[in-house]
Order: sequence, then C-alpha cells, then structure tokens
Amino acid sequence: MSGAGELRRELHRHPELSGSESETAARICRFFEPLRPDEVIRGLGGHGVAVVFSGAEAGPTVMLRCELDALPIAEQSRAAHRSTLDGRSHACGHDGHMAILARVGESLSAVRPPTGRVVLLYQPAEENGGGAGAVIRDNRYPEIRPDLVFALHNLPGFPLGTIVVRSGTFCCASRGVVVSLEGTPSHAAQPEAGTSPARAMCRIMKLIDDLAARVRAGDEVAFATVVGARLGADDAFGTAPGDARVMATLRSETDDTLDRMVEHLEASVRRIAARHGLRHDLAYRDEFSATVNAPRAVAVVCRAAGRASLRVMEGPFRWSEDFGRLTALAEGALFGIGAGVETPALHNPAYDFPDELIPLGAAVFTRMIQDCLG
Repeated sequence: MSGAGELRRELHRHPELSGSESETAARICRFFEPLRPDEVIRGLGGHGVAVVFSGAEAGPTVMLRCELDALPIAEQSRAAHRSTLDGRSHACGHDGHMAILARVGESLSAVRPPTGRVVLLYQPAEENGGGAGAVIRDNRYPEIRPDLVFALHNLPGFPLGTIVVRSGTFCCASRGVVVSLEGTPSHAAQPEAGTSPARAMCRIMKLIDDLAARVRAGDEVAFATVVGARLGADDAFGTAPGDARVMATLRSETDDTLDRMVEHLEASVRRIAARHGLRHDLAYRDEFSATVNAPRAVAVVCRAAGRASLRVMEGPFRWSEDFGRLTALAEGALFGIGAGVETPALHNPAYDFPDELIPLGAAVFTRMIQDCLG
C-alpha cells in the first residue's frame, strides 16, 4: 500500500471530532516533512494545516481543500484499521479526502508546478460548519488566498470513480435552530394556574413543516425538518409544563431563501409566543452557506474528469458543506467522486472509505493543477 494509503488507515484508527483535531493535524505535518514543501502553516483557524508547493515562476494560486474532522458515530467494523476510539469514526470519509491530498503532495514533491503555487488545505471543523469561516478569519489566510479553489467529496451510491459536478449550487445551505419557550409550570390538577407552552409548541412545529411554502420558494429546493422536541420534564405527571423546546433544520438551495425562511420563522415565533403569554428565544447551530460552483472552475473539473467518467447533475444535493465559505471569496468548485453503488451511505456506522479512490481522486486533482498552472 502507498504512503497515502497507509496514512488513510492510520487516520481512520484515530478519528477526532470538530475542533479537536490536534493529533490528526500532527500526523499530516509528519507525513509532509520528508516531502519538503515550500511552506507549512500550522494552527490555521484552529488545527488547520496549509501545505504550499511553489512553481519556479509567478502565477495563480490553486487551493485544494480537504477536512480533518470525524463524526461522533460508533463504527461497526472488524477491519484491522477500525476506529480505536469509542463513539467516534470517519463515517464521512474525511480520512480518504486527506489521503487523496497527501497523494497529490507526493506528486508535487517530485515535480513542482511550473508556475504559480498549489496550497493543500487541511481544514478543521467542517462537520459543524465552523471550520472554513475560522480559516478565512485567520490573519494568515491572505498569504494563501487562492485564485481558484477546489474540493471533492466521496459519494456512495455512484459508480466507483465517477466524477459528479454541476454549475451553480452543488449542495444546499442549511441552519439548525433551537426555539425555546418559557411559561409558568403549575400543578397538573390546576393547569389554569400556570402558562403552558404546549399549544404554542404544536403551532410552531406546524409552522416549521410549512415554512418553505410560506416564503414561496417555488421550484427551488427548500424545506424545514423538525429534528427534536421536548415539553416539560420526564415522568412529571403531577406538573403541567412550563417550558418547551423545538429543534429544526432549515435547508434551501440559496442563501437568500434560507435568510427569508429564518426571518419568517423569527417573526412567527414572536407572534405565537406573545399570543400565548410566553417568553421565547431562538438560537442557531451548524450554519452552512450554499456551496456555489463557478462555471470556470466546473470547466476545469470536467476537462480533468473526461467524458467517460463524468456525470453532470441537474439539481443540487440536499446535504450541506462549509466549502461554500471559500467559494464565496474565490472562484471554485466542489465535486463528487463515486464511492461505489453498493457502498454504505455517508454517516452510516458501517461506512469505510474505499482505498481505490485515493489514486483516482489524486489523478483528477493532478490533471486540474496541470490545467490551471501549465
């Protein structure tokens, strides 16, 4: 197995969650030491690492980005390289993405680009939506700011090695929201003596189900999903509840529609809470912008893929990726690479990144670099 393949399995054995990827970053740095890159920036936006390979002549900066973090999912595997940490695993394949960029780094170590430079960005905290923004806010980011930025994501359900891409929105914007309601508890025998949030909670859940229609999203992908709810305390049969919480994920094809969904939700919750005499609060988690692919960058991907292994999607994927923070500042594209038709889905406890994708993904990236930098 190649050095990049061995790295992938080592990373798979030692997954780290968003914001805690210190040992993962250290392993990446150790891998690149003998490859003698022109620059390594550590601690970027948290535990991020940027590895730079420069050409002999001036030219554009091409950034390839992958993710450091794993998921809080217990792995179901008997493989020798299975996770050694309880309740954590690389069930999204970020270990494979890191290995693909490591393989690209091996090639760049042997043959530098003739012009410009390549930045291999190992980004922290993708899964919670905070990592790309943290990298951009780092005062060292302007030193490596790209002219073009690319990333890939493995896609179970597609034939192995198939390149999947589209111009415009590739994957949706999303935002988690927690609606908290506070009234006054009372004895269950005298509910009129308190202020229960039960009816308001039910109205808000119905509101969330209808949110996309209420903002007239049209043919655009847009919907909201209630992901959790709690009313009162468990086993408190003698008490009428005084508090409630509703958790939902809002999702749309564009940032503009997501903003309109948020505005409508906030105004409606305010009215419902006031009507029922309740205090309320809204908090947001896991905020992702839409990832929008630039036509110029998509053309680079298509040329590198070749017609035989290319699939152009008609609509966006519903899942979210924080790569959109990077494409908002530079032309770029996120594309998919098929992980096999029968492969378990992403975030499935049985998922394990196919090692066969390491040379395939690296070859596509290498052709993209040659296209952009000569």
